[in-house]
Amino acid sequence: MPTVAEERVLVLPTSEFHELGHFQGFSPDLNTYLPALLESQNLSYRPRSEMEQDPSFKQLIPYMVFRYTDDDGVPCLFQYTRGGGQGEKRLHAKRSVGIGGHISTDDADAGSIADVYRVGMQRELAEEVALETAYTEECVGLINDDETPVGEVHLGVVHLFDLAEPLVQPRETEILNAGFRPIAELLNELDEFESWSQIVVRALFG
Repeated sequence: MPTVAEERVLVLPTSEFHELGHFQGFSPDLNTYLPALLESQNLSYRPRSEMEQDPSFKQLIPYMVFRYTDDDGVPCLFQYTRGGGQGEKRLHAKRSVGIGGHISTDDADAGSIADVYRVGMQRELAEEVALETAYTEECVGLINDDETPVGEVHLGVVHLFDLAEPLVQPRETEILNAGFRPIAELLNELDEFESWSQIVVRALFG
């Protein structure tokens, strides 16, 4: 039988990120980081299994957060529990407010890297959930978490979606116990969430 080719994901040297200005946690300073990262001459596609263990590279990850404000004016976020079949085993059973994943060679024909990133983001969105409502979307910042093994090899780009209705349906069976919860409740339960979700919720809504 032919061997299935390993996924190759978009990465850049961690040193290049550090040259722009290292931070731990959340940064809203998109102008400093995002254009430079997406225009870097040192971006490359490398085998995912190697990159998951190599902190000298950062994998670029779109991280999409869905907000809905109910009729009483209560802001709520979409949240779920990661099942055991999702790709990143180190996050299994953790709760999350973010949907997203790697940019890979599947997206590489889109044109410029900025176009590739956008195509990859839209692909991940379509694969993981069905958005059955009108929405607006804004890129609001970046996440870097060097205090966990997962975070050490990833760099998140946060996209906030404001929804007209709370209509987000999981497409993947590993997105468990999904639904909208008031942000005030989530702030009291953050210990149950993966570190990126903790960082985003505190930075944007704490």
